[in-house]
Amino acid sequence: EIYTLSLHDALPICQVWDCGSHSPGSNPGRGIYFSVIIMLNANTYVTSQEGIGGTIRNKYEDFHVEEIPDVLPNGEGPNVWIWIEKLGRTTLDVVLDIARDLHISRKRMGFAGMKDKKALTRQWICIANMESEEQLKEVQNLNIYKTDFLKVVRGRKKLRMGQLKGNKFKILIRDLDDIEGSANIANEVLKELELTGVPNYFGWQRFGKPRTNTHLVGKALIENDLAEAVRRYIGNPSEDENEENQKARKAYDEGRLNDSLDLMGKGMRYEKMMIKELIKSSKKGELTDQAYINALHSLPKPLQRMFVHAYQSYLFNDAVSKRVAMGINKYIEGDILIDNEEKIVYDKTTSQCQDLISKFEANPTCPLYGTKVPFAGGKVGEMEKSVLNNYNLTKEDFKVPKMPRLGSHGLRRAMRFQIWDASATPKDNGVLCEFSINKGSYATAVLREVMKKDVV
Repeated sequence: EIYTLSLHDALPICQVWDCGSHSPGSNPGRGIYFSVIIMLNANTYVTSQEGIGGTIRNKYEDFHVEEIPDVLPNGEGPNVWIWIEKLGRTTLDVVLDIARDLHISRKRMGFAGMKDKKALTRQWICIANMESEEQLKEVQNLNIYKTDFLKVVRGRKKLRMGQLKGNKFKILIRDLDDIEGSANIANEVLKELELTGVPNYFGWQRFGKPRTNTHLVGKALIENDLAEAVRRYIGNPSEDENEENQKARKAYDEGRLNDSLDLMGKGMRYEKMMIKELIKSSKKGELTDQAYINALHSLPKPLQRMFVHAYQSYLFNDAVSKRVAMGINKYIEGDILIDNEEKIVYDKTTSQCQDLISKFEANPTCPLYGTKVPFAGGKVGEMEKSVLNNYNLTKEDFKVPKMPRLGSHGLRRAMRFQIWDASATPKDNGVLCEFSINKGSYATAVLREVMKKDVV
C-alpha cells in the first residue's frame, strides 16, 4: 500500500523569491513566492508505520558518511590519493583549498562523489601527476581547515567521478519521546525497505538548503535567460541567510556590483568568483550574454553542471512520486528496466522482469529529462510525458543553446534503490540508524520513511 501526500498535507516549508527575468539594476516589479513541496516533489511514502519524528544534524558528528570505494590505490604510481575526513565542509571546498595550497590547477584533482557538508564524512581525493618524493611530502604536510588526512597513498590510476560502490551511513536521530519504541519502529521500517527498496528521491542537498535555488538557476538556463540564472545565484536574497549575505545579494539585484563584492562573506566563495568576472566585463560596457557566460564558466565544472542537473532532479522526483504510487517493487507493462550496471534490460518476459526486480537485479526507471531520453511505454510513459506537460516543457528545452555544454541528453535513472546492513539501535540520546546504500542515492530518502517528516 502506498501513502501519498496531498498538496494540502505538504506544508510550504521553504519559499524562494523570484523577481522575474531582469538584470541587475532594473526594476523587478512585483515578486512571486513559490511554495516548495516537502523534499521538492517527494510526495509518496512506501511504508505504513507511524513516523518516529525527531531531529537530525543537531551536531555535524551526528551524521556520519563513509564512501564505499570501487577502486583503491596500490601504493605505487604518479598520482597521490588522500583518504580524508572532513567536518562541516563541502568536497569542492576541500579540493579547492588543496589546489590553492599546492599552487596547482583544480583540474588535477579528482574525487568519486560529493559528500554532505553538514556531516562528518570520509572519502578519497586524488591528485594527478605528483611523481616526486618532495611533492608527496608537500601533500602530507598540508593543513586543510576542518579536514584530516587519514591516509596518503600513491596510485597508478586517477580517481574519477562515479568510481564508488555506495556509502555507509551512521545517523543519530535525537529529540524522541520514547527511544526504545522509536528504535523498534525504525527497525520495522528499515527491514521493510530492505525488501521493497527505497524511493530514489533526490534530497535537499541537490537543491540547496536553507537557500533552495539551485534548480531555479537550472530552470533559468533551460529558458536561455542567462542574466536571470546568474541573478538567482548571486542575488535573490533569502531570509534564511545571515544579514550580511542578504545585503550582498540585495546590492547585486540593485546593480551595485562592487558593493556586492565588498559585502560578501567567507561563505560566498563561488559568488565572488562570478561577480569578479562580471565587474571585469562591466568595465567594457553593459553586461551581455557573453559576460554572464564568462561568470558561469568561472565556477568549477561540477558546480556548473549542477544547475541543470538540479532542475532535472526536481522533475525526476515528481515522476518518481507518481511511479512509486503504481508499486515500487512491481513491474508494469511498458517499464524501462536497468540492471545494476545501469544498462537497459531487453527481451525479457513480464514474469522475468518481475523476478529481476524482486531480486534487486534490475529496477524500474524514471527519466532524468533531457533531449534524447526515451519515454517508457503504456501508462508509465503517459505519466512521464504528463510531468513535462505540467511544467510546459519539451525535451528540446534541455539543449541550453546559449551554453550547450550545460545542456543534457538525459538518461533513465532507477526509481528505487537498495538498502542493506540496516539497523536501528537505541542510545542514551536518541536512535542510531546505520545502513548502506547505492552511490548517487540519498540517505534522507531513507530517513523520511523512518521519521515521516521533512528531512534535511
